[in-house]
Amino acid sequence: MATSEVPNDRLRSSVSSHGSMDGSGIKQEQFRSKAILPWDRLSNWLHCVCVVTFDLELGQALEFVYPSHVKLSEKEKMNVCYLSFPDSNSGCMGDTQFNFRIRQCHSRPHSYNNRKVYDRNSPVTLQSDTGHYYGFVFFRQIKDKTSRRGYFQKSLVLLSKVPYITLFTRLASIIAPGYFEYGEPSVEAACHDIDQWPPPAPGQLLHLPIMGRVLQIRIPTKQDKLGSISAAVKTTPEHGGSQPTIVPSVHEVEPFRCLQPVLPHIQLIWELILTGEPVVVMAPSPSICSDTVHALVHSISPLRYMSDFRPYFTIHDSEFKEYTTRTQAPPSIVLGVTNPFFAKTLQHWPHVIRIGEPVNTEKSNSKMLKPKKPGSLKTLESKPGLYTQYKPFLNKDKTIIKRLAKGLQTKRPQEVQDAMLRRHLLELTQSFMIPLERYVASLMPLQRNISPWKHPPRLKPFDPEAFLKTLEHSGPQLTSGLKGDWIGLYRKFFNSKNFEGWLWQRQVEVNHKLSVLHLEALCNADLLQWTSDKQEVQVVDLVLKLREKMADILDQNLQVKPELEQKLTVHIDAIIRTLPADLQAVLNSQ
Repeated sequence: MATSEVPNDRLRSSVSSHGSMDGSGIKQEQFRSKAILPWDRLSNWLHCVCVVTFDLELGQALEFVYPSHVKLSEKEKMNVCYLSFPDSNSGCMGDTQFNFRIRQCHSRPHSYNNRKVYDRNSPVTLQSDTGHYYGFVFFRQIKDKTSRRGYFQKSLVLLSKVPYITLFTRLASIIAPGYFEYGEPSVEAACHDIDQWPPPAPGQLLHLPIMGRVLQIRIPTKQDKLGSISAAVKTTPEHGGSQPTIVPSVHEVEPFRCLQPVLPHIQLIWELILTGEPVVVMAPSPSICSDTVHALVHSISPLRYMSDFRPYFTIHDSEFKEYTTRTQAPPSIVLGVTNPFFAKTLQHWPHVIRIGEPVNTEKSNSKMLKPKKPGSLKTLESKPGLYTQYKPFLNKDKTIIKRLAKGLQTKRPQEVQDAMLRRHLLELTQSFMIPLERYVASLMPLQRNISPWKHPPRLKPFDPEAFLKTLEHSGPQLTSGLKGDWIGLYRKFFNSKNFEGWLWQRQVEVNHKLSVLHLEALCNADLLQWTSDKQEVQVVDLVLKLREKMADILDQNLQVKPELEQKLTVHIDAIIRTLPADLQAVLNSQ
């Protein structure tokens, strides 16, 4: 259950004077540029804010979208409406927060102009999602005698294309109470606050004013040491402003709390997620459901989960038939559901994780020594646990289970339990991925073979069999004590979208690096000497190719030193000056 985070006086102040100063005492106009249009900065973080209400005749209905110029397709509107309310309202009195993920119907260019720079610097798990929206719901249900239905039911939803699960959950808990008390002007005030925020910048400490307070965050970078704490450290507010509220992580959920009911099977579950097996999470509430799905897809971090995942899924979803059909095998996806109807509809799925209501006793893990068969899951009220016939490739590591169980007995803080579980999963993923990273590095051409007079070399093809032969001497056994069929696990991984996505990312990164090295070779070559005995058509062709190189720097967002760009420009100008005046005029006019 969520609680209101914003005192009334702060809300009232923000609604009435949001255009003057932000929560840290910094003038909002300080961040503005004449080239920036209204809502440009807002769109760096949010696509829009929606309010969904319950209409007795229409059911869930979209009350308004802010900013008003934002367009959603009819299918997107329908999905937002149905996913913004719990499937079963009886157990969700008061305030409830959860999140969902929906397909974007028509691919629109991301309005964040520096998206390529952001994606280049952020971990792959936090890169912007061009094909989906993340929805962060604050649902309120209270008794209302004035309503024909007897209840007030309404949701405020933040839609975004970046997966900042923790940050936007916190943000919704700040904005929604203001809306429920002051109405649409409060949403407008909040959006104006967000429109003053700087762009998401990995590695920088950001202060984000919102509704009379300041959130302090740090977005992780690709260069951060894996497993390190990426929290926003405490700082002294500038200009005597209010003390910032520190958001320790913009994206991480609490893995121990989410996965505690299936902790004895955590390694088997890790294999399921790693290899892209279809998994359904059945939970009693959308909050537990969505958090558990995020904990699962992050269990293979820093590897990005490339298959589809839906933190919260209902029978009204536009992809319902696609995911529940029995005429073909279930797709590679992690589904989170709460409706009891799914216990029968998804009974044919091979892997089901049943999560019950939260418990805090050490006894919760002692009754699930073996996974159950999927067919034994008859209803959503079935016992919590893992329902699967999957045979894991690796032997179980009982040490981490015992350590976490002991932590329950000794009442170890949950933050420590979370850190221990994250560390275990990180080390497991690293042990699996390091041999792959090492092999891909061996496929990169030697720098001495890069010639300015030839096309830049490309990464050699990935050969699965050649890779598997390297495991005997440089496999996971170098960093992990786990025994088992590692080769079998790699073979299964090669057939997954996770492998495809990882290999594509590595190919892009390596080929970009090779392009930069080729550019350096060109800049260090004596191009004027090369043109001295060449025909005009060859010289013009060289100029055009060098200009293509300049365009590649922008189009591919290559990390090139400014002096290298300047050197290439000097080369191009010098070569053009060797040509006849008419050709110079043509080339200079382009």
